[in-house]
Amino acid sequence: SSHFRQFCHRPRFKPSLVVPIVMASDKVLSMEEVAKHNTKEDCWVVLYGKAYDLTKFAKVHPGGAKLITDAAGMDATAIFDPIHPKDIMDKLLKPSLTMGVVDAASIKPEHVAKPPEAHKPKPKKKAVKADAAEEEIEEFKKPPLAAMLNSFDFESVAREVMEPQAWGYYSSGGDDEITLRDNHLAFQRITMRPRILVNVREIDMTTKILNVPATLPLYFTATALAKLAHQEGELAIVKAAKKAGVPYMLPTLSSYTLDEMLEARAPDQVVFSQLYVNPERSRTEEYVSKLEKAGVQALFVTVDAPQLGRREKDMRNKFTQQGSDVQGDDEDEGAVDRSQGATRAISSYIDPGLNWEDVPWLKKITSMKVLLKGVQCGEDAVEAFKAGLAGCVLSNHGGRQLDTCRPGIEVLPEVMEALKEAGATKENFAVFIDGGVRRGGDIFKAVALGAQACGVGRPVLYSLASYGQNGIVRMVHMLQDELQMVMRLAGTPNIPSITEKHVITTNLADHIVPLPVDNLTMKTYQGLEPAAKL
Repeated sequence: SSHFRQFCHRPRFKPSLVVPIVMASDKVLSMEEVAKHNTKEDCWVVLYGKAYDLTKFAKVHPGGAKLITDAAGMDATAIFDPIHPKDIMDKLLKPSLTMGVVDAASIKPEHVAKPPEAHKPKPKKKAVKADAAEEEIEEFKKPPLAAMLNSFDFESVAREVMEPQAWGYYSSGGDDEITLRDNHLAFQRITMRPRILVNVREIDMTTKILNVPATLPLYFTATALAKLAHQEGELAIVKAAKKAGVPYMLPTLSSYTLDEMLEARAPDQVVFSQLYVNPERSRTEEYVSKLEKAGVQALFVTVDAPQLGRREKDMRNKFTQQGSDVQGDDEDEGAVDRSQGATRAISSYIDPGLNWEDVPWLKKITSMKVLLKGVQCGEDAVEAFKAGLAGCVLSNHGGRQLDTCRPGIEVLPEVMEALKEAGATKENFAVFIDGGVRRGGDIFKAVALGAQACGVGRPVLYSLASYGQNGIVRMVHMLQDELQMVMRLAGTPNIPSITEKHVITTNLADHIVPLPVDNLTMKTYQGLEPAAKL
């Protein structure tokens, strides 16, 4: 299924645009009629009671055409629902491709496409005993939540319990995954410089993130398709964010609709939102208007994804799961290069033409604070400040876009220095980082170097996949415990007391510094495999 062509909410259209949609949907079809359109060349699929012509769309489906064409002439709601929001097809397809409403009474069991069987964790091999001729096979047993001691523990459990395709999507990075791995390792190139004999009896980790109170300098950043981790998806993340006392940045590419995510909020809960700017600007304006009316406090515009990175674990997973017969078909027809399909697909809802000249328009369409997500150098941070924006996130999209670019934490000193020279202050321009934050000490180092807070993405998804909403809350509590200890041992009783004098960054930009092996990273990281070894 598609991991890229998601747009989480369909804004209310202007009256002039409603008519064709209603007219197209007015026609009532029998399932027998839909079932006639059951080939690659003529492919209708039923979703939530509506029939759509997906003949052309299948060719650019980032999850591969086969997932769609296998369901040609059938009701594919059961396959579609676990991942996508209900309104996505109306959002993505032209109204003329909505063929009509299907008479529910005409749908027979043989018309319903069945979802694949759930993934069972692979059996584990026990160590060979001296007197044993063969290795013993042991089924994976999920440890209790209380056994989780750090964020890597959640990742190791998630890898066992998640569907392979979902794991491949979440865990993959761009190209050789150099940046993916360096995002965390970069924190280890910063060393601590603690102060002693400071009164650290009471440690206060509370802070404000864009004037929103938070229990620590942490927020949940936007991540796509949370239903791949857990059936409750983004709804569980919204609720966990409230329990943990941190803000959540609602994703554009969600598994639930915007309405459903907003309804999951507690009455006084503040959320932010991430935004992909649509080539059809009126759609973006309507979406942003809806966010603002719902009380969303800040808009983080993603600026590092005019094209999707090549995420080979994800691509390999999709190919191997579809079987070797697909290769023959594709080669015979000279057909679709999947990565190009994804690129074409994403460009229908993410505008690769977005540029600095569009910033005044972004500021004009909303009174929310507008920040850029995906800044990777000092010059662009200064441009954002001069353009009157509220801040920026130093991010490389979780190592999923341009490989061998720098981690956000490495870019941070350059950005803070450039902003200082440009006259920016922490009060009038907020700087955040994300990518590789796995320890309380990582949060401390980011704050020391000038970040207002850190975003975490994969740890939220992995803890959700492993233990649901409670897993996310425990993950945050562990980071709190770690941060409290680091603050106490560093001689910093509160967040404002953490300064650049508490860390040494001499080796941060030097990528040849030898380090002790990080066993937790090495044992949870799944290496790439060439085709012959699969």
